[in-house]
Amino acid sequence: MLTSAQGWEIFHGTVLTIEIALVALFFGVVLGIIVALGRISHNKVARAVTWFYVWFFRGTPLLLQLFMIYFAVPIIYLNATGSTLVVDPMLCAFITFSLNSTAYMAEIIRAAIESIPEGQMEAAKALGMNYHQAMRKIIIPQTFKRLVAPLGNELIMLLKDTSLVSTIALFDVLRTVKTMATSTGNWVYYLYAAAIYLFLTTILQVLFDHLEKRFGAYEKR
Repeated sequence: MLTSAQGWEIFHGTVLTIEIALVALFFGVVLGIIVALGRISHNKVARAVTWFYVWFFRGTPLLLQLFMIYFAVPIIYLNATGSTLVVDPMLCAFITFSLNSTAYMAEIIRAAIESIPEGQMEAAKALGMNYHQAMRKIIIPQTFKRLVAPLGNELIMLLKDTSLVSTIALFDVLRTVKTMATSTGNWVYYLYAAAIYLFLTTILQVLFDHLEKRFGAYEKR
């Protein structure tokens, strides 16, 4: 049975878990749009840079990226300047998860943009719009309904992947219950973490399923 103090610790760990996932998704979408536009740009440099970005962050483990920013960056800074750099674990989590989410969201957004018929762009140009105006006012808004399901999947994955922050001394929900289980010798605490993850992911699944059906209904009309 949980004590009041343990309950509050698990609550704070849950809030931290949700906070990291939401911040990462927000920046993942915002930066993902920029990277996606770079991926389909006519500029060879932009295409090459964004391709490399996506290739690196999708091709390496998230845990490795977390270690590189939290452990490797201070070492590189020390070797380069002779000064010590202290990386805040929470800031490290925000940056790492946001960069990782950006790579995945960029490919999702790129695919959504390329799924829009080319005639839409031609029609926009016929109305006197340039490429950037057409993308901003015509093409990108049409991708929103196609991004609902992938967006939900990405948020659920981020929510579960936040358990990795326990490796850099952040007390998310998993590390909190692990500490309790270790100190008491009671494995039941892990069930609390499982229940929380299942509760949160179920809510997200139901919410995004509803949004997908709603946008789908409008699309059929």
